[in-house]
Amino acid sequence: MQVLQTPLTGVFVIEPDVFSDRRGYFMETYHQRRYESIGITADFVQDNISFSIHGTLRGLHYQFPNSQAKLIQSVKGRIFDVAVDIRTGSPTFGKWAGNYLSDENRRQVYIDKGFAHGFCVLSESAVVFYKCSDFYAPESERGILWSDPDLGISWPIQNPILSNKDETYMRLRDVPRDRLPCYES
Repeated sequence: MQVLQTPLTGVFVIEPDVFSDRRGYFMETYHQRRYESIGITADFVQDNISFSIHGTLRGLHYQFPNSQAKLIQSVKGRIFDVAVDIRTGSPTFGKWAGNYLSDENRRQVYIDKGFAHGFCVLSESAVVFYKCSDFYAPESERGILWSDPDLGISWPIQNPILSNKDETYMRLRDVPRDRLPCYES
């Protein structure tokens, strides 16, 4: 397993070991002891699957309180996955990291608590699997506007398909600070 750093502390890319032969391939998508050895100590309590068509953009989502760490992988199709540091007091507050995840590269992204998350679908469709460290809590559901010009995210699509909620979230600078997680060094 290889671990690739991103510019954001708490967000990194994992390239799991893949064992291929003439029948196909095998890989572990999560092994608690191995992932703990690379710094993933989250206690995952919920798994989710998302199916989306080409051009869909989901995000930028977060929960507060009840923040969630996430381990994300595209098991079918290709996505551009984004994490935004929204931890007040963080030296990288408002910065983002984007990574391409696909069923071909089999990469995963780990996103620690305190980040907003989103992705867009670049293939005909995509099935995205992710583990969460806290349960979904509708009363804690929050979001940042996907096109916030202050963030400057270079989404690789134009005119995305959005949910009503994702179209109306606030810019990060307009979110009250008491609705954002705090940076803990």
